Amino acid sequence: MREESPNVTVTLHYRDPEALPDTLFNLWVNDRLDDFFPVPEGSKVEVVEGEIIVSPAPVPEHNSFVISLIYAVRDAQRDKPGFPWGCDAGSRIVLMGTEKGFVPDLAVLDQQAALAVHKTKAKKYVSDEVEMVVEITSPGDADTDRRPRARRNDNKWNSYAASGIPYYLLVDRDPKVARVFLYSIPDEATAAYLHEDSWAFGETIRLPEPLDFEIDTELWEPWE
Repeated sequence: MREESPNVTVTLHYRDPEALPDTLFNLWVNDRLDDFFPVPEGSKVEVVEGEIIVSPAPVPEHNSFVISLIYAVRDAQRDKPGFPWGCDAGSRIVLMGTEKGFVPDLAVLDQQAALAVHKTKAKKYVSDEVEMVVEITSPGDADTDRRPRARRNDNKWNSYAASGIPYYLLVDRDPKVARVFLYSIPDEATAAYLHEDSWAFGETIRLPEPLDFEIDTELWEPWE
């Protein structure tokens, strides 16, 4: 399947920020952005300090990667007594210590912590509740997900590290890459992950402890 419209992620700026009743970040946190920024239904809306990043809903091919990751977590829950991890797809995450909010393709977090969040009916997670975030690249915004050559304010690799999320799994579907990268040991001061592992598409990913589960990538293919 060919993914359409490679340049579809857009950055929005409010024409008169001083006229807003609060910061863009706080409006996003409090679910009030729609009052000031009408966006297409189903779009993914993220906020990076003074900017709003709007991406289209992912296509089925993209979602198939998310589903296979969910299956990997569920298999581990079934096969490993006491396996602590659960996962959540498409929920918003507030990055602690910043005015940034992202919507990763998948978040892996302690099942009991997730249950506690659900009981409070919170609409978002905060970054210190998350053990691993997963991003799957698309043609229009892959550079935002990847490790940058220099630190970037809008880059997710930098932002997840700066917020202290222990693991960042990047599935890079670019035909020139076709690899999965696991970044770990976040250095919050430099907004960088200090360790990297990687696997080619088709290999079995064995995540280290404390994650301790496998991901089968035999059927994974790059975009066309």
